Amino acid sequence: MSRLEIRDLIIDVPGRGDGRALGLILEPGQVWGVLGPNGAGKTTLLHTLAGLRPSRAGSVLLDGRPLDALGRREIARALGLVFQDRQDGFPATVRETALIGRHPWLSPWQMEGGEDLRLAEGALQRLDVAHLAERLVSTLSGGERQRLAIATVLTQAPRIWLADEPTNHLDLHHQTAVMALLAEQAGAGNAVMMCLHDLNLAARWCDQLLLLYPDGEACWGPRDAMLEPAALEALYGQRLATAEVEGAPVFVPVR
Repeated sequence: MSRLEIRDLIIDVPGRGDGRALGLILEPGQVWGVLGPNGAGKTTLLHTLAGLRPSRAGSVLLDGRPLDALGRREIARALGLVFQDRQDGFPATVRETALIGRHPWLSPWQMEGGEDLRLAEGALQRLDVAHLAERLVSTLSGGERQRLAIATVLTQAPRIWLADEPTNHLDLHHQTAVMALLAEQAGAGNAVMMCLHDLNLAARWCDQLLLLYPDGEACWGPRDAMLEPAALEALYGQRLATAEVEGAPVFVPVR
């Protein structure tokens, strides 16, 4: 089990002031949702937490050690990132792409073994893309590519998941399946942080929320404390009506 600590972190969003420094900890078993309008810095935050972008100030610690003092292989063994957008670097099949998730666990030039293949096949099955294993990634639909991206991180087996819009391009059935998978990861003792645009997914599946405002302000805490209609309306600049379905709040935009 791993934890990711964010200390006085100011993400570097060009053209914006510093805003509020972030200070929170992703604990094993937690599911964090990051909410905010376009341009608030959600993707920048995840990339900073993954060590792919420098922060303007503050630090990120993985199991008590500064992230910038760790090698990429060590980081990748603990932390997996689902990107919002992906580019095909070279022709590859679905199975070959899923096996990329095993690279942090292999030495240079080492070939994947039977256990690596077993993990990849299981992940493809879990994300409902096993029947596409021999297909080239370039022939997949947007939803199939998204499920493959999540299957690749599942094959990687990280202890901390950072997922940028994990339900992007997915139909309702696969949205629910992916959210259930991430909840299962937390239930197994891993930590999950995901950026979401859907308030109702956040209300249903997350236990902690971080609200990022366009001016750099932020607030965070337990889900129920954060899901205040007035705060959410200010976050999005949108009036909301609320209801309750099966014990969870539901938010609907109002004209």
